[in-house]
Amino acid sequence: MEKGAYRKALRQAQINLVDLQRDVIARGRRLLVILEGRDASGKDGTIKRIAEHQSPRETRVIALGKPTERERTSWYFQRWVEFLPAQGEFVLFNRSWYNRAGVERVMGFCSDDEYESFLNDVGGFEKILTDDGLIILKYYLDISKSEQAARLEDRRRNPLKTWKISPIDAVALEKWDDYSAARNRMLVETCQPLPWRVVKADDKYTARLTVIHDILRTVDCGGYSGAVPEHDMDVLRYWGTPDISGSFLAP
Repeated sequence: MEKGAYRKALRQAQINLVDLQRDVIARGRRLLVILEGRDASGKDGTIKRIAEHQSPRETRVIALGKPTERERTSWYFQRWVEFLPAQGEFVLFNRSWYNRAGVERVMGFCSDDEYESFLNDVGGFEKILTDDGLIILKYYLDISKSEQAARLEDRRRNPLKTWKISPIDAVALEKWDDYSAARNRMLVETCQPLPWRVVKADDKYTARLTVIHDILRTVDCGGYSGAVPEHDMDVLRYWGTPDISGSFLAP
C-alpha cells in the first residue's frame, strides 16, 4: 500500500476510533481486543496505531511477560482476569491466554495435559466473559515464512528495534512447521463461541487498517465521522464461519 494513501486512511480510521471510544465511555461498555500471531507478525505496530489517539485514562495495552512461580501454580486464566476492562474501558492484549496454544505448546513450556485442558476450557471461559457483557474480538495476524525472516533480520540490524529480540526469535523459523500445526489446531478448536479474525499481514499498512476497520464495523456506535470500508476477503476472514478455508493461511 502506498504510504500517502495509508496515512490518509489511517487518520480517518483513528478519528472513527475516537468516536467509538466516546460511545464505549458514554454507554459503559467493556471492549477487549486480542492480538495474536507469529513473532514479527505486526502486533506491536497494529496496537500502536489503534491506541495512538485513544484516551490514556480509559485505554490500556497489556503485554505480560513470562509467569512468576506463583502464577505458574495458579489457575491458568487467573493472571489475565485482573487486566480485563471495567465499564468504559478499551483494553488491548498483545498476546493473551492463547500463549498456551502457541508459544508454550511449541517450546515445551507446558505439559500435554495442560495444553489439552486449555483447549477444552477456553471456550467456556470466554462464554462466561461474553455472557457478562464483555465485547471480545480475537485477531490472528498471519505472515509468510519469507516475510518473517525479513522482519527478524531487520530487528537484528536496526538499533531501534533490538529491544524486540528475544530467545524465542532465534528458533521461530526453525520451528515454523510446529507453529503452523499449533496455529491450525488453535483456530479450529477455539473458534467458538468467538470466531477468529485471521488477517494476512505481509503488508503492514493493509493489515493495520484492516484490523481497525473490522473493529469499527463490528462494534456499532451509532455512526462514525467517516466511512468505514468493507473488508477484503483476500485479507481478512472469520474462522468459525463458512467463508474461510485452510488455504487462506500461510503454510
